[in-house]
Amino acid sequence: MVKKKKSSTKGKKLSVGDLRREITRMLRRDPKKRFNAKQIIKKLKIFNSSNSVNDALQKLVEKDVLIAHEGYKFQLSRNAAANGNSSKEYEGVVDMTRTGAAYIVCDGLEKDVYVPAKYTNTALNGDRVKISVFVPPGRRKPEGKVISVLSRSRDSFIGELRLTKKYATVFPDPSNNMPVDIFVKLSDLKGAREGDKVVVRVTKWPTKATHSPMGIITTVLGAVGSSDIEMKAILINNGFNLTFPDAVIEQSERLVTDISEEEIALRRDLRAVTTFTIDPDTAKDFDDALSIQYLENGHCEIGVHIADVSHYVEPNTALDREAYSRSTSVYLVDRVLPMLPEKISNELCSLRPHEDKRTFSAIFTFDEKDKLVDRWFGKTLTHSDRRFTYEEAQMVIELGKGDFAEEIKVMNRIAKKLRKAKFSNGAIAFESEEVKFRLDEEGVPVDVYVKERKEAHMLIEDFMLLANKEVAKFIAKRAKREVPFVYRVHDIPNAEKVEEFARFAAEMGVKMDISTPQKIASSYNKLSKAARTNDELKVLEPIAIRTMSKAIYTTENIGHYGLGFEYYAHFTSPIRRYSDVLAHRILEKNLAQIFITDKEALEDKCKHISAQERKAMQAERESVKYKQVEFIEKMIGEEFEGVISGIIERGFFVELKANKCEGMVGFDQMDESFNIEEGRLRMKGSSTGKVYKMGDTVTVRILSADLSKRQIEMALSTS
Repeated sequence: MVKKKKSSTKGKKLSVGDLRREITRMLRRDPKKRFNAKQIIKKLKIFNSSNSVNDALQKLVEKDVLIAHEGYKFQLSRNAAANGNSSKEYEGVVDMTRTGAAYIVCDGLEKDVYVPAKYTNTALNGDRVKISVFVPPGRRKPEGKVISVLSRSRDSFIGELRLTKKYATVFPDPSNNMPVDIFVKLSDLKGAREGDKVVVRVTKWPTKATHSPMGIITTVLGAVGSSDIEMKAILINNGFNLTFPDAVIEQSERLVTDISEEEIALRRDLRAVTTFTIDPDTAKDFDDALSIQYLENGHCEIGVHIADVSHYVEPNTALDREAYSRSTSVYLVDRVLPMLPEKISNELCSLRPHEDKRTFSAIFTFDEKDKLVDRWFGKTLTHSDRRFTYEEAQMVIELGKGDFAEEIKVMNRIAKKLRKAKFSNGAIAFESEEVKFRLDEEGVPVDVYVKERKEAHMLIEDFMLLANKEVAKFIAKRAKREVPFVYRVHDIPNAEKVEEFARFAAEMGVKMDISTPQKIASSYNKLSKAARTNDELKVLEPIAIRTMSKAIYTTENIGHYGLGFEYYAHFTSPIRRYSDVLAHRILEKNLAQIFITDKEALEDKCKHISAQERKAMQAERESVKYKQVEFIEKMIGEEFEGVISGIIERGFFVELKANKCEGMVGFDQMDESFNIEEGRLRMKGSSTGKVYKMGDTVTVRILSADLSKRQIEMALSTS
C-alpha cells in the first residue's frame, strides 16, 4: 500500500496570499452559499485570526472576487464564478486509460488535459478530438470535455465473438482501450463461430456514449490463445491492417522491372562502380547500398544509394494512399508488417546482388585527408556486387581480408572520422539496449539476449546519417525563401526531468553540469563513458534517456539535439518509412529548380507519420513484452538477480540481469507501505525507513506470468 502525501491547511496559519487563495477555492466549491469569517476558519481548520480573515475577505471584495452581504457574510461573485468555470476550445489526440478516462495531448498546450470517463463522448484512444477546457470549482488543475470526434484513429478492433439467436457481439480485448462492445448482424459474421477471436470493422459509430457501435467481421483469426494470434492482435490493436487492399496489390503487380534505354539516359549510370549492401542476416529487403571509386585527382567518391521507391509509388494512387496510411513498417519479434506490398519491398526496390536497380543517390567526395569536399544528389542506376551480413562485414573489418576488404577498410576509416566529428559537435552517445530473441520452430523463445553493436553496424549508420544530414542541409539552404520539407527534429531535454536526474546522479558520485543544453550533452557523454567500466553507473543511462524529448517529423526545423545536427531528415529508408518517400519527392523536384509545396498540408502529413511511428513503436514493445512473458512462464518459482527499473504507485519494476525480462513487485507483496518521492526515483518504507532507489540490485522470485495481460509478477526474495 502506498501512502500519498497530501497538502493541507489544517492546523496552519496561512500567509496573506495563501489565505486569499484558500478562501476563493473554498467558496468556488459552494458558489451559492454565504460564509462569515468564523465559519471559514472552522471549515478550513486554520489558525488565522478573525481579523486577518475579515481583512482577506474585504480585499477579495475589492477585487470583485466576492460579494459582501449583511451579517458580515460573503459569497463568490458572479464574475469569479464565471471565470472559474470559463472554458476554451482546443484540438488534440486522445490517450485513453484503462479506466475509460483520458488525457488529451493538445496542440498549443504544454500539459495534457485530463478528461473524466463521463465526458469522453464516444472518443477512443488515438482519436483526434475537439475539447473544451475548464477549471472545475474547487480544483487547481484544468479538466476537459470532448465536444466532438474530428477523426477516428482506427476502425478495426480485435476481440472475442459471442452469439445469441438475434445478433452477435464482439467483446474487444482489454489492450484495445475500447470501453464498449461492438454489435454485429448475424449476416456479417464471415463464418465466425462462438468464442472465435475476430477482427471487426466499425461501420457505424454511435452518437451517444451509452450506445454501442455497429460493425462487420473482416477476419476470423480462430481459437483464442496461440502466439500467432496474439502477434496479429498486437498489430490490429495498434491500428495496423494485416493485409493490403485488393486495389493496392493489383497496382503493385502491374509494376515492371525492365528499365528502358530512354530511362537509362535520364539517370546517372553507376552499374560499373563497386557496390555492395550490408544488412542483418534475416533481412529480405535491402533498401540501401554503398559504393566506392577513386577519381583521377586522387579523391575518393563514396555513394549512398537508396531504393528509388518514389519511382514506383506515385502520388495519389491506391499504393501511395495505403503507404501513407501505414506510414511505416512494423517490426515485431517474429515478423514484419511491411509498409509496401512484397512485390515492391522484396523484389522491385530491394537492392539484391547482381541485379540492375533504380536508385536515388547521395554521392560524397572525400580528399586525401578524408575531408568532405563535394556532394551530389540524383537518380541513378546501380548494380550490387555483393550482399554482406553484418557478421560477414565485421569479419572483414577484424581480419583485414575477404571480399572488398580494401574498400571496406577505407569506408570504415572515413566512418570513424565522421563519428568523431559528430560527437565533437555535441551528439549524445547513449544507446538503449535492443532485446533480441532466439525462437524455436514454433516461434517460442528459447533465449533472450541483447544485440551487440559492432563497427560494421556503425559504418553503415554513419554513412546513412551523413546522407540524411546533407539532404536536409541542401534543402534548407536551397533558396532565399523557405522550401517546406520533412525534417526529423529532436528538442532539448525537459529541464525539470534533467534537474531531478542530476540530483539523483550526484548521490551516486556523478556530477553533472546542466547549465546549458550543450553542457547537458557533454555531461551525458561523460556518464556514458564512465558506465562502460562501472556497472553501477549503467543503471543511470536508461534513466537519462527518459529525460529526453521524443524525435518527431515536422516542417519546422529546430535541429536534432541528440545527434548534434543543425539539419536532419530521413532519406535512407523509403521501403519502410513514408517520411523518406516524401523527402525523395521534394528533393527530386528541387534538384533542377526551386519547388515550393504546401507547408500546411505537409505539416499535417508529418503529424500523421509521427503518430503512426508511435503506434509502431508501441506494437514493437508489446511484442517484446509478450515474448518475455512467454519465455519466463517456464521459470515460475525461480529466483533471479535484477535491478529496479521503474517505480509506480502500485509497486516497482525489476529488470532481470540474466535475460532482460521485466516484471513488477507489488507493494501488496511487501511487509510495509512505501512513500514514493517526487520524480519516482526513490521510495521509503513507512515503518523501517528502508530506502529503495532506481538502479538498486535486488533478488526476486517469479510468482506468475500472465500472457493475456503480458505481465510478470515478482516478489522480493527473503532468502
